[in-house]
Amino acid sequence: MEEFSNELFFYAHNIDFTTNLAACKTAILKKILLLALLSCSISSFVFAQQFTPDMKKEMCAKVKQAAQHAWKGYKDYAWAADDLRPLTREPRNWYNHSMLMTPVDAFDTFTLLGLTSEAKEAKDLILTKLDFNVNNDVQVFEVTIRLLAGLITAYELDGDRKFLQLATDLGDRMLPVFYGTGTHMPYRYINLQTGKKRDSINNPAEIGTLMMEFGKLSSLTGNPKYYKAAKLAIMDVYNRRSALDLVGEQIDVVTGKWVSTQSHISGYIDSYYEYLYKSWKLFGDPDFKIAFDTHNAAIKKWLISPTPEGSFMRHVDMNTGKETATTYGALDAFYAGLCAYAGDTTTAKSIQQANYYMWTHFNLEPEEFNYKTGAVISPYYILRPENLESCFYLFRLTENESYLWQGKRMVDDILTHCKNDVGYASLKNVATYEKTNAMESFFFGETLKYAYLIFAPPSVLNLDKYVLTTEAHPFEMVKHNLK
Repeated sequence: MEEFSNELFFYAHNIDFTTNLAACKTAILKKILLLALLSCSISSFVFAQQFTPDMKKEMCAKVKQAAQHAWKGYKDYAWAADDLRPLTREPRNWYNHSMLMTPVDAFDTFTLLGLTSEAKEAKDLILTKLDFNVNNDVQVFEVTIRLLAGLITAYELDGDRKFLQLATDLGDRMLPVFYGTGTHMPYRYINLQTGKKRDSINNPAEIGTLMMEFGKLSSLTGNPKYYKAAKLAIMDVYNRRSALDLVGEQIDVVTGKWVSTQSHISGYIDSYYEYLYKSWKLFGDPDFKIAFDTHNAAIKKWLISPTPEGSFMRHVDMNTGKETATTYGALDAFYAGLCAYAGDTTTAKSIQQANYYMWTHFNLEPEEFNYKTGAVISPYYILRPENLESCFYLFRLTENESYLWQGKRMVDDILTHCKNDVGYASLKNVATYEKTNAMESFFFGETLKYAYLIFAPPSVLNLDKYVLTTEAHPFEMVKHNLK
């Protein structure tokens, strides 16, 4: 393929249309044909070129510089707040009191990138300022994946027990959401100071995506209560699956009845599937593997939608399998990486083909589009990592350099079109590159981390030793049974 690719590039740059047509008719026709092939498949030809070690180092250096640039903006204009608003240079907090979302999400990224000064600054801020005895009504899912996970990883990477103490305090304050619903599934919100719970209409992602964090807390503290509560919750969702082995979009955790029977792999469901497989990898509990395998077979049967651009994922009714939408977007892109991680690189490659089409066809990926009509539904890009995440897993597990080229295109696009003078801004519209005033903490925790890990040596993060959470916080695999 590489030799053929080089021949195409030779022809593409050496056509001489002034030559007598009769004397070189065959050659010119051949060149025109090859040019047509080139224009249709340019990305595959580029991918055939070698991605050299120096190119990998250059990409790693770019990502480090981006992390330093965004962190400096946070320090200068949003210090001790949750996030930076990069266009107005203002701090933003999620709740009444800051919970240091950005420094907690960023600490392990700085550590893995070798940014020791930035890691120390984040650590000092966390250990001196973070306090969970505050009157904040928090969304348990978001606080778990960003803060609880970030603190657990910080403890495992750094060893300072103050990180674990903070994680345990936070876990104890959120644990009551699992109790009193009439099922084992949790409420969505809790007040960290009063313990008051609210919002019984939950979803599989927010219910199931607590298992790794609460389970890991049990492993580190020796107290099984966190693992037991989280496992009962995620398995309760599994036990309420349909006859087609699919789950819906929303469920009432008090009655156990499905409120929305839409089934897909996008928001509200996505990381439920992710955590079934990753919890098996992390803890070795076979119940999670059985549940994942059951769901994964159903997903491949009912949701995968092959097209010439790759395999997208449709929406269906969980009970009938009837197609309800052909919507696909940035969040859905994670499933290629999950399939690769679970050993199915064939399905993963087909989905990633669609993911990369989505990225390149619209300048950057939009939040959602209709893959049958091509119409963009939500044109914004909020610095999401899932497409990069899938590139990371596919390159690690196949060593196919096309995923390095895909990753390079995505990283270059983000660093070029989202950068401003104090950070990186989400895009309001990928068609125009118009920016909007947001830089979520997951830009540090996930996007920059995957952008670096794609090109970094595998020793930076050993997938035989660590499992990455949905927020890309690496957890050391548990060597003892927590059941």
